[in-house]
Amino acid sequence: MKNVSIGQTGHDVALSSALLLYKAENGSHYATVHPVTAEHKTGRPIIGAGRPLDRRTLIDALMQLDRNAAPKADFLPATVLGVTSAAVTWWCPPSARRVFFRCSELGERSAIVPHPGLVFQAGADGFRVFALKGDGRPDASTPLFEPPYFNTWDKGKICIGSANVPRRIEVSAIAGWEEGFFTSAFTHPNHGSKRVEYENGFYAFWKDMLDGKFEAFPLDVLVPMKGVTAGKLVAGKSGGKQ
Repeated sequence: MKNVSIGQTGHDVALSSALLLYKAENGSHYATVHPVTAEHKTGRPIIGAGRPLDRRTLIDALMQLDRNAAPKADFLPATVLGVTSAAVTWWCPPSARRVFFRCSELGERSAIVPHPGLVFQAGADGFRVFALKGDGRPDASTPLFEPPYFNTWDKGKICIGSANVPRRIEVSAIAGWEEGFFTSAFTHPNHGSKRVEYENGFYAFWKDMLDGKFEAFPLDVLVPMKGVTAGKLVAGKSGGKQ
């Protein structure tokens, strides 16, 4: 008996059956399904005699997995752009939100500053953020821009570090992922693509932001990402693994 986490809760589970896959020299594939019993003295699982896995048995097994192991159905808010088995992608309209800095060049500072529209993606391969130039909900063809933030790598990847982010990748965890991003301290710019187009560079840009120079986020500083759109991000075709 083992305990596994499914969504937000844990469940005790016991091994009940096994699928064995076979491959012939000619490339054909076969499968058999086997009952699993526990050895009387040790409790060690024993795979019993199998039978060919037919289409009906396969469909039944997949339906059981869908009902009992798949994430629960969620009501999708308008900010959600896409949900797959590997990632959740959503949009944040332009807003003023607090940021925190802790680095030798800027010191320890915090201020409420304007942000552009953002697209976040929490996935099996990590946490990513991209910027937008518009203030409306992006569609599949909407181009994405470099995130104008410290602690980010190329292709929008976020250096999570010690940030407190959810373990779950599901719609109900979106608020937790956002909070983890905005409440963690920006400590360093990472090497790679230029994040902003600004006179005197990245540090000067954020010093002016923290000093309250801009009433709205200056969209002209955003750096385009060649060929990356919201649709490609949702489909897993923007350079990340899904």
